[in-house]
Parts: sequence; structure tokens; C-alpha cells
Amino acid sequence: MQIQRKTLAEEVAERLMEGIVNGEYAIGEKLPIEPELMKIYGVGRSSIREAIKILLIKGILSVQQGVGTFVVSASAQESLERHMDKAQFAEVLEVRSILDAKIAGKAAIHRTAEDLQVMKMYLDLRNMLAEEKKALECYEADVNFHVSIARACGNNLLKEIFIVASRSILASFKDRHNSETESFKISQKIHTDLYSAIQHQDAEKAEYIAQQIVDRMY
Repeated sequence: MQIQRKTLAEEVAERLMEGIVNGEYAIGEKLPIEPELMKIYGVGRSSIREAIKILLIKGILSVQQGVGTFVVSASAQESLERHMDKAQFAEVLEVRSILDAKIAGKAAIHRTAEDLQVMKMYLDLRNMLAEEKKALECYEADVNFHVSIARACGNNLLKEIFIVASRSILASFKDRHNSETESFKISQKIHTDLYSAIQHQDAEKAEYIAQQIVDRMY
């Protein structure tokens, strides 16, 4: 098994989160400007921006244009779940567009044999339920297929964000597909192609296919 190494941005995000939890940065307080954060954490501008983006997605930080970046929550899971529950479908789709390709590419690199078994189980289940026109069960199998990819990506932060988002994704399926499974039958091949890319550890292809799925290019 490979040792998972965190990126600088992930490390900075964790340290920022620790500072928020410990009261170093209070809720409602504005974070220091980028140059100051670069000095505090000893990293470049791109790492600071990526770390802030991670905490923005988790609902910990909020950007006020022209003013600065503010701490809005000290509980990532509760904040993210609250925002996801209130999200419109377009917002959920945008989250998927940001996350899915990156998650699929990382899963292709880090997946284990056990991860592949779980993915294949949900992939086959998705197909069977679509053919049997068991809509709700099919939607759940589809979401679980993508969650199994997130669990294999080697990045706990991305995994947890996607797991929380998956609840809203499932709700959007129920609203949009009106208990039909035809589109899931049509998209089975591209989902199989995604599984194959991950199985063969082709990260670039996995990212490309995952983005096509989000954009419904099938």
C-alpha cells in the first residue's frame, strides 16, 4: 500500500482549521491577507489560495468581494451539510463539476483491489436496477458507485466533501428523473468506461470521463 502524502495546500488547510477550532481565528473574523498567510505558513501564494478554496468548499470560510475572507464556521461537516441541504440543483452540479474529475483521477492512482471490488459491485447493481426499472434503488446504486470512487481517492478531505454532497445528488436525482431509469441505462457504458480507466490506473482518462459524466456528454 502506498503512503498517502498530503499536498502543501491540504496541510495549510488543516493548520488553518486547527487555528479556527482553537480560537486563533474566531468566527466572524477576517483572515490575514495572502502575503501574511504566506509568511505564517511558509508556502507560496498558490498553496494559500488552494487551502482557502478547500475551506470555502467545506463552508468554513466565506469570501466577501473587495473586503476579504472571513471565518463563518468551526464545524466543517455541520456547515457543509447545512449548505448542501439548501443548495439548488445548479449549485450541486457545480460542486460535482469541480470535484468529480479530480476525485476520479486520484482514485485511478490510489485505488486498491478492494476498492475496485466495491466499485464493480455498485456498477453492476446500477445496471441491473436500471434494467428492472427500480428507480430509487438505481439512483442509490449510482450515487454509491461514485461514493466508492471518492473513498478510493486517497484524499480524506475530498472524500468527506463528496460523501456529504452525495445526499444532495441523490435528492436531485429523485426530483429530476421522475422515477425513470432510461438515462441510467444509456449512461451505463460511460460509467463502465470510468471504472475501466480507474482499474487500469489511467488518471488522465478517468478525469476526462468523469467530467463527461457530469456534463452529460454521453
